[in-house]
Amino acid sequence: MTARLVPCAHCAGLNRIPAERLGDAPRCGHCKSAVLSRTPFALDASRFDQQIKGDLPLLVDVWASWCGPCRAFAPTFEQAAAQLVGVCRLAKLDSEANPQLSTRLGIRSIPSLILFRDGRELARQSGAMPLPQLLAWLKQQGVG
Repeated sequence: MTARLVPCAHCAGLNRIPAERLGDAPRCGHCKSAVLSRTPFALDASRFDQQIKGDLPLLVDVWASWCGPCRAFAPTFEQAAAQLVGVCRLAKLDSEANPQLSTRLGIRSIPSLILFRDGRELARQSGAMPLPQLLAWLKQQGVG
């Protein structure tokens, strides 16, 4: 029985969850909320360092409200979140509300996708893409 270390989407508390139970809607041992979300959760600078920890990958969509391609990609990202529950967590980072973090991450264009695992960046992709291409890109990175 392999356990996964997963930060809660709500309080960022770390939870050790048996891998075979990831699909069972586990609850956080700290705040009692659902650890995993079927929709992307909002990420900000105050929770970033805690959320990239853990061995369940985190895919971050860096976006802005004024960006047409970002708005067009949002439904695709939502669909991916629903399909990847227990495999990969998905979060959205508003680059306008978090300019220092966007700078720290070296964001030069949006939308940008950054994949993290164990506190490290694994891969990065700029631009919106259709769902099949997004899922194929994640599989190429060893997710899914």
